[in-house]
Amino acid sequence: MLSTGLPQGAVPKLERPGPLRDRVYEALLELITTRALQPGRHLVESELAGQLGVSRQPVREALQRLNTDGWVDLRPAQGAFVHEPTEEEADQLLTVRTLLETEAARLAAAHADDDGIDALEELLIRGMSAVANHPDDIATAVALNTAFHAKIMDLSGNAVLAELGRQVERRVRWFYTPVARTRGKQSWEEHQHLVAAITGHDEERAARLMREHTEHTRRSYHARDQS
Repeated sequence: MLSTGLPQGAVPKLERPGPLRDRVYEALLELITTRALQPGRHLVESELAGQLGVSRQPVREALQRLNTDGWVDLRPAQGAFVHEPTEEEADQLLTVRTLLETEAARLAAAHADDDGIDALEELLIRGMSAVANHPDDIATAVALNTAFHAKIMDLSGNAVLAELGRQVERRVRWFYTPVARTRGKQSWEEHQHLVAAITGHDEERAARLMREHTEHTRRSYHARDQS
């Protein structure tokens, strides 16, 4: 077991087939992005190996890759630690997210068809129900929020933009998770207005609402310790 424990059900199952080191990497990355492994957490190879049911070698390889990708810090004579992002790192990432998603919302308003809008409305209903009926279920709230924004990316019709969105999606989840409870109901009310703008094919309004929406999240992240 890990020294400070993990929430029950937090450890993802390792999917097969595929190189074991890749599956361990994905499992650890999921634990980091959902904050089951908090920033600054000491990552002990033997404990992680036991928790995941693997040997220490694929864990070591996964930690090295996570270090390269900026998720883990390897400190000489100390070991591996979950990276602690600076406020500047968060600001830069969330600013880029605003740029990408603002354009995605504008394009979605221009190109979304009935099926796409129906899918977006279904996610909206599920998200609003989740925050209303299960406000303490942060994992579900974050997953639905991610799916909602990913769907707008897809509806943009721009494959390059959607791919860029996927590249930053996990880091957005990482920064959104600490403020998901705070944003909660307000975030989904903002989503509701976004869906209305996209349904009405109002490109300028959709872009403006998305810019304001993502900026609210950015400001909430920076204000989290004062809340």
